Formats: sequence, structure tokens, C-alpha cells
Amino acid sequence: MQQRSRVLGGALAGVLAAAGLATFAPWSSQAAPPGEKTVTATLFEWKYTEVAKACRTQLGPAGYGYVEVSPASEHIRGDQWWTSYQPVSYRIAGRLGDRKAFASMVSACHGAGVKVIADAVINHMAAGSGTGTGGTRYSKYRYPGFYEDKDFHGCRKSISDYTNRDEVQNCELVGLADLDTGSDHVRTTIATYLDDLRSLGVDGFRVDAAKHISATDLAAVKGKMRDPGYWVQEVIHGEGEAVQPEEYTGVGDVDEFRYGTHLKSAFQSGNIAQLKSVADGKLAGDKARTFVDNWDTERNGSTLTYKDGAAYTLANVFMLASPYGSPNVYSGYEWTDKDAGPPTGSDGWTNEHAEQAITGMVGFRNAVGSAELTNWWDNGGSALAFGRGGKGFVALNNGDAELHQTFATSLPAGTYCNVVAAAPSKCDGHTVTVGGDGKAQLSVPAKGAVALHVTR
Repeated sequence: MQQRSRVLGGALAGVLAAAGLATFAPWSSQAAPPGEKTVTATLFEWKYTEVAKACRTQLGPAGYGYVEVSPASEHIRGDQWWTSYQPVSYRIAGRLGDRKAFASMVSACHGAGVKVIADAVINHMAAGSGTGTGGTRYSKYRYPGFYEDKDFHGCRKSISDYTNRDEVQNCELVGLADLDTGSDHVRTTIATYLDDLRSLGVDGFRVDAAKHISATDLAAVKGKMRDPGYWVQEVIHGEGEAVQPEEYTGVGDVDEFRYGTHLKSAFQSGNIAQLKSVADGKLAGDKARTFVDNWDTERNGSTLTYKDGAAYTLANVFMLASPYGSPNVYSGYEWTDKDAGPPTGSDGWTNEHAEQAITGMVGFRNAVGSAELTNWWDNGGSALAFGRGGKGFVALNNGDAELHQTFATSLPAGTYCNVVAAAPSKCDGHTVTVGGDGKAQLSVPAKGAVALHVTR
């Protein structure tokens, strides 16, 4: 959940009762999604039945390692996207699907070789009062079966000063009821909810609004879980602010918001050569999850978005080619109204996760693995290229004219497919020859890219 500029309008009771009987195992943070396939696709506000189909037909075949899905909790009613981020209970009873649909999705994704990250809203509960999407009647500070007034922080005002740590972590994010995560009852209730999702096969969590929960409290929640899996936390960097992303790396990965901002600056200024230093001033690469944009940043203007067309695609190509961080490909829907909820049918989705330039680069990422960056080249402005050891090579052209250049690639001699333009199985007309000296003559289209990799 974005800290500013956001306009906000089951197996549970029995599981909670049993939670005190659990024996919790020790855990350690993971620096990246475990396994060889480390690329995540976030299918924002997709129904769970549709995520299941995408895992089988798109994500699995493309080689994605993870899919991140929108919150699995009962929430306030309304058509706006942000209603998903105002939970009223921890039942899986939202507009995206019920418990059965969620469990079926996890099973389908696992069958396709894709693990599941659930977006977990655990900093707060809904504001106001009413009836939730699953029929639960609630009022602010009272959510039957889960929380009462005593389970919330005593600061009952909205956050206004981000240089004040106490206010950021104990007051209310845009008026939402702020859970007292220092309370053992609250920690146990949250841990039980996350354990329940794990029992359905979820492999990890994206912790929403983690900046508004102390790292100590998050570690305590994680410590109460039987097996917490992979965690990545939303901690937005703010210059001069009291709470910083580096505080949370001991708990798990952290979304690196400065990365998307840097990409926007580079691609819109015409100087993508500056991306040679893309890791500077950011989290260590083994702690950072990178992204070009997400649902908050595409609405607040801090990053590139699907509306930027070719530059947006090129930024995703760079992210997937670069060794820095663990990449997350965002796939949402078209919008003009910033509050608008997801489409109700098949039209209006942006489907970036399924574009050839992106799926080709997911395969590239899987092929090059942890190979070092080599043979950096740039023209001081609109074009750059680099290798990934002897396993891959990419050239990006953000200029308005085709680029013709001979590059040293470090690749073995042979014929390669430009995976930005075509799948290796259908590569006629999109092949590149690398000579015995490791060099290749490339023609890189305007606002385009060429990417080559060895076949594993």
C-alpha cells in the first residue's frame, strides 16, 4: 500500500483457537525467491480462476518462477481497486474468488511449475463500518472473530509526519484502523492467517505497508509461523524519513522503489547509459526485488507505466537482463480513473506478462542465472549493451533510429535467436550469428532490443 496519495474510501475461528497449540520452527530470511526460476509476475486484481489459467497457458510455459496475486481476504464492498486493501476479516471471500477458487488456483499454478506469492494486508483493517464482501458485519476497531478495540494502536489519527517513526508505525495510514502488532494476540492472529494460506499451498508473501509495521514486530509474526516461506516487504524509500528499507532486510526481501524511479529518469531523459550504475544508492542486490512499476506507482507518476509504450517494454527488458535484484513483472489493466477497479471481462487487461519481449527475457533470465555482467557498452546516451558471462547478451536502443554496431558478446560461436522478437521455436528471420571471436554485428531497431542466450 502506497504510504501517500492513495485515495481510500474459511478456516478461521477454529484455526485461531488452535493456534496456541502450534510448535513454531526457526526461520531465516531468504535473499531471493528460492529456485532457479526467480522472475515473478504480478497479476494485479486478476480473479483467481483467471490466474490459474494464466499459470497453465502463459506463466508456466514462459518460465516464470512465481505469480503474485492480490489480497486473499474479505474486504469492504465497492468497485474501486483499493477496496481489496481494506480487510474486514481473514476469510477468503473477496471479489477475486472464494477459498475453493484460491486453493484450486494454487494447485493449478504448482502443476505448471509456478509458485504463488499472496499479497498480505496485515498492517491495518478497514475504516468505517458496514458489511464485507463475505457477509461479515464490521465497524472500525471491531471485526468479529478477529479483533476488538484493544487490538489497535492508541494513536487514532492519520499519519502526517514521515520523519516521526512513532507516528509512521503507530498512527493510521489514511485513516485505516492500525493494528497493534506489538500485541501477542495480534501477532498470533496474523501468523495464523498466514499459516492458513500456507496450508493451501502458498509459497510466500508480499507484505503490504510493511513500512508501517516495525521490523521487530514483523520478525515476531514470522517467528510465530510454522513455516513462513518467502517474504518480500513493501518499504518505500523517502528521503529524510525515519523508516528506511534497509531496516527490513533481516526479515526478508524488500521492494526497491528507487529502482523504478531510476528507470523512469533514464528512459525519459534519453540517457539510458546512466543505468550502468543502476545498483548505486539502493539495497544490496541479494535483498532487493526490482520492478518497473506497480499499481501505486503507475497511478502516482513516479515510474514508467504501460502508457509509455516502447520505453516501458525496454525498461522491462533491461530489468530482466540486468543481474541486479530479483525482477517482478507487473501486469495490470488500462485505466483513466485512478480509482477504477479491474475490468469485469476479458478486455482492458494490459497483459504485459505475456508479451514476447517480456516472455523472451524471462527465458533469458533463467538461462543466464547468476552470470556476471560483462562487456558493457554504451554510446553515452540512448543505447547500451552488455553480456552475462558466456551465457547471454543484450543490446537496447532507446533512440529514434536503427542502431548498427559490432559488439563483443562473450558468447560462444554459433547462431542465436533474438528472443525479444521471437520464441526460439519460431525464430525464422530473427537469428544472429556470433563469430569465433565472440563478436556479432547487430541491427537494433529504434525503440527496440536484441537479446541472445545459450540454450540450457
